[in-house]
Amino acid sequence: MKKLLACAVSLAVLAAAPAYAALQPGAKAPDFTAPGAMAGKAFTFSLKEALKHGPVVLYFYPAAFTSGCTVEAHDFAEAADQYKALGATLIGVTAGNTDRLVEFSTSDCRSKFATAAVTKDIIKSYDTVLPQKPDWSNRTSYVIAPNGKIIFTYSDLDPSKHVEMTLDALKKWHDDHGK
Repeated sequence: MKKLLACAVSLAVLAAAPAYAALQPGAKAPDFTAPGAMAGKAFTFSLKEALKHGPVVLYFYPAAFTSGCTVEAHDFAEAADQYKALGATLIGVTAGNTDRLVEFSTSDCRSKFATAAVTKDIIKSYDTVLPQKPDWSNRTSYVIAPNGKIIFTYSDLDPSKHVEMTLDALKKWHDDHGK
């Protein structure tokens, strides 16, 4: 009985802990292009093209207009000028609820940054599959250097720390590279 209880407690602790994405700092970010929207206007996002202009903050979110994703989009929108000042491209991507991205780009992203619809293959390549809903992406943020290497990874369904953590990582990279 004690072993069963210990096993149950261990499993509960693991389930409650935030998941960490498999793509860790130093890994090469998989290149992709995806249909997106910025301020209600459709366009095609290309990671390769964005990296030519500086670092990219790529954040995966489960689905447009869900409670946590709305909070996260508002937080990123409020910080958009800080990312821009650091020379970074900010893009939110999702595999869920993609038919509403044009609307989401104006209402929740507040026309401050782009959002894009990614495929199941892309969320798999970034190891951001949401375990509870495998067709959707997990809430994971990456900071990617212009050379395509991941310099920071943070994965947690709680949206409250993603902006703070990615800005801190971006500022550190910026300071270290004399930008």
